[in-house]
Amino acid sequence: MTEVVLHIYDVTNSGSEKTNNTIVQINRFFKDGIGLGGIFHSAIQVYGGDEWSYGYCEQGTGVFSCPSGKNPMYTYREKIVLGKTDCTIFMVNQMLRELSREWPGYTYDLLSKNCNHFCDVLCDRLGVPKIPGWVNRFANAGDTALEVAGNTAMRMKQAKTELVSASKVAYRFLSNVTSNVTNGSNGSPQRSGTLNNSESGNLRLQGSWLKGLLNTAKPSTSTEIGNKEEDANPAITSQKKPSRDSDVLLFQ
Repeated sequence: MTEVVLHIYDVTNSGSEKTNNTIVQINRFFKDGIGLGGIFHSAIQVYGGDEWSYGYCEQGTGVFSCPSGKNPMYTYREKIVLGKTDCTIFMVNQMLRELSREWPGYTYDLLSKNCNHFCDVLCDRLGVPKIPGWVNRFANAGDTALEVAGNTAMRMKQAKTELVSASKVAYRFLSNVTSNVTNGSNGSPQRSGTLNNSESGNLRLQGSWLKGLLNTAKPSTSTEIGNKEEDANPAITSQKKPSRDSDVLLFQ
């Protein structure tokens, strides 16, 4: 068994000293002050003196290593011991080979597939607790906000479409009713305000039909929309992208 250590950095690689200082102040306030979260980079150390993480690159794997606590791109903050793993060095090397293929650099996404997500996956395979929630809370909040906004826009669009369709049907129906009232069954005009028995029965039947139509034309609920989305778009599992074994720095 060996310890699994999480190394956390303030993200200060913007290229602007002013922006970097602002990020540090944000992290101090939201993490150190109120314990909410911040803008962080993370990496996992297991066996040896290197830490492992994930980042963007145009080609090859996004998985990389560097001496623990010494990533030159960020400002080191702290380390947290997550627990101990039963995995051997050989097993860890195999995990890293697999992850290097599964996490190509071009698939990096700041909100949905960043270094903190990678560390969570690695921790899960090592059999230790995932990284603390505050490390990636800002990214998770941003991803959730985008999803909610997208779903809301979709619901509004569908509701508008359904209402317009119902309005067109209702208009055609009412136009037909007006025509029936104006013209008798023999084609000659009737006295205003009088209907024969057949027309009265038809109007009652059509009125019930219109009421049922308008009830069924109500916008779908969020639950119904979610079910439709699941039926129309089955989950697609992530495809593993091959990469060169030489891209992965394995343990000695």
